[in-house]
Amino acid sequence: MEFGMNRRRILSLAGGALVAGACGSEQPQEPAVPAPPSGAISAGGTEFPVAVGTDVLCCKGNAVDAAVSAALMAGVTELSGCGIAGYGGHMVIAMADGRVSAIDYNSTAPAAMRGNTFAPDEKGVVPQAHDHGWLSAGVPGTLAGMQMALEKFGTMSFAEALAPAIKAARDGVELSEYQAKMMVASKDVLAKDAGARTLLFQGGKPFVSGVLFRNRDLAAVLETLAAAGSAEPFYRGEIADKIAQAFAQNGGILTRDDLAAYEAEEVKTVSLEWRGYEIHTAPLTAGGVTMLEAVNILKALGWEHLGSEDEQTHARLEALRIAWNDRLTLFGDPSKVDVPLDHLASKEYADRMAERVRQAVVQREPLRIATRSREQNETVHISAVDTAGNMVALTLTHGVNFGARVVVEGLGLILGHGMSRFEPNPNHPNSPGPGKKPLHNMCPTVVLKDGRPVLALGGRGGRRIPNAVFDVLMNYVGQDRTMEESIEAPRMHTEGGLKVDCDAQWNDERKQYLRRVGYEVNDASSARVSAASFNPASGESSALSR
Repeated sequence: MEFGMNRRRILSLAGGALVAGACGSEQPQEPAVPAPPSGAISAGGTEFPVAVGTDVLCCKGNAVDAAVSAALMAGVTELSGCGIAGYGGHMVIAMADGRVSAIDYNSTAPAAMRGNTFAPDEKGVVPQAHDHGWLSAGVPGTLAGMQMALEKFGTMSFAEALAPAIKAARDGVELSEYQAKMMVASKDVLAKDAGARTLLFQGGKPFVSGVLFRNRDLAAVLETLAAAGSAEPFYRGEIADKIAQAFAQNGGILTRDDLAAYEAEEVKTVSLEWRGYEIHTAPLTAGGVTMLEAVNILKALGWEHLGSEDEQTHARLEALRIAWNDRLTLFGDPSKVDVPLDHLASKEYADRMAERVRQAVVQREPLRIATRSREQNETVHISAVDTAGNMVALTLTHGVNFGARVVVEGLGLILGHGMSRFEPNPNHPNSPGPGKKPLHNMCPTVVLKDGRPVLALGGRGGRRIPNAVFDVLMNYVGQDRTMEESIEAPRMHTEGGLKVDCDAQWNDERKQYLRRVGYEVNDASSARVSAASFNPASGESSALSR
């Protein structure tokens, strides 16, 4: 057998903290792992990327280098969740020298995209092209974002960061049980695409777990990028030509000009001060604004002083419902549509919403809010900290498992389906449009205390991500609990309606209270949160994922 990066081999690279449970939110919590002097990295369910990031922290670079190297590795090993042609995401970086910034590498819509591209028919049925296929893919942003992070905040070259991913794609990795399961779950759609069949099927069937999975076409792409020292060939070179040709041959609308026009952006974080902490998260089109709006309402309410856990739980839920209603009705790409962000972040609005929450809690009834839920899953999140106290929270995704569920033949590129994150209704603020970025749920966040980064976190799990991050922060910031206690604490999920999902950490007494108030309470898993913490006084770091 040719040399392959199997589980035992890749784990042997890790000289520092390793927090990487089996893939999927249904898996049990991993224990917190105190880190030796190398720092810590956490990315639940992604063993290979975490091992690579740990190796970087131990011997080669800072937290940004580690997170980017891990993300590029994830693009090879986490086939269903992300890839270098996935639609992208956001990251938040807080350096020990006081710099705090965000990088936006979300997908953009092709220039030919129109508001009615995915308009429902007369029966209200949205075309399948909105969810998968070549129309559902926009310009991939991941590579541009990773390069920008390294250039602005890292110490390693782009080629150095790519090296482990190249080796994994060329020599192969053991296909995990989770990835094999996702292939089976998506096989009917994947089988319709010639590129997907070539890459992901063997003998007409999806690969099974434990096989040595190689993607030599992808290795060649990565080698080209490493030789160039940048993502330039992907967006404006020979690789871009092949990508654009594949779209044209398969009924897509993305062109070489769309790829050439793409650039990642360094943007200012959205932040909130509360109880001596600074919470920094990525701005729209990321999901952090929703989480931060709910926190701001509870800050105005004086949530931590409410008299009982029942009241605190009810208030948390109502704040989330308000924030989700605002998100689903008002939000879109702020560079293309007017979004009342200043109003929603104002003290006046927070006070007014806090009073609504207070009345709901006193009257023991839900606010009259109705929204439409939508199931969304998959994603990879990486949190890292180094010995200097530099921190990064980085999230990237395909969308749902395998994204657009199509592959660029000859390049081994699985495409994300960022365009599915647009609302099909052409009159919605988040409707499709040329050059427009869709809303997404990724919520990379860094918390500072006395001006020093102390916690990086984010999650995987689609629309469940903002609420899961919110719940961890309500414990960590709102109640001064440790990272471990905050990660272990109960989580709930709502998208604004009366349906509430409670994870296994909730006790029956609390769930019964919510049912008496008038909610439809269900047992369901939360998003998987991955976090890294740092103690500036001692220099100790740890990582945890649940």
